[in-house]
Amino acid sequence: MSNSILKNTENSYGLIAIMFHWLMAISIFSLFGLGLYMVELTYYDAWYKGSLDLHKNIGMTLFVALMLRIVWRVVNVTPKNADRSASEIEVKAAHYAHLALYGLMVVLMISGYLISTADGRAIDVFGLLSIPALPIDFANQEDIAGIIHEVLAWILILLSAGHALAAFKHHFINKNDTLVRMVKVLPRK
Repeated sequence: MSNSILKNTENSYGLIAIMFHWLMAISIFSLFGLGLYMVELTYYDAWYKGSLDLHKNIGMTLFVALMLRIVWRVVNVTPKNADRSASEIEVKAAHYAHLALYGLMVVLMISGYLISTADGRAIDVFGLLSIPALPIDFANQEDIAGIIHEVLAWILILLSAGHALAAFKHHFINKNDTLVRMVKVLPRK
């Protein structure tokens, strides 16, 4: 596989950026659905512990993927705006929306970690490694982190939905490659 298909170009995202994008999107929406399901379970439900462990394991794995995605974004060229008719306000709004998405994901995942380690126990990730709890904690850590986690999850889902709607607007109304270039690698221009 050639390097040009893996890395971003000035007019297209590369295969690695595309894979990170869709891995994160699918995982986040799946974790959100699992989270909604989990909060309805009682301690005595058969799937109580299993769903909690799965949510933690995927969340920790997703945090690693997010850190790799951020590094990949920093070391790669960012494709130029596909919508040549976009106003400066639209371009800035898109930029800040992307930063907000990244920031929300980071804080959301940290709050999940703080919930999971509030009792001082490490998080076992798929039986492969153990993520230790911080050596310090704070009063009501689980409750405070839980509220933050829930609120940020809803905000992330709503902002992600807005992000998707903006992509559809660019595709169907503006008729540009904004959506297409996040689905497939476009040829160099």
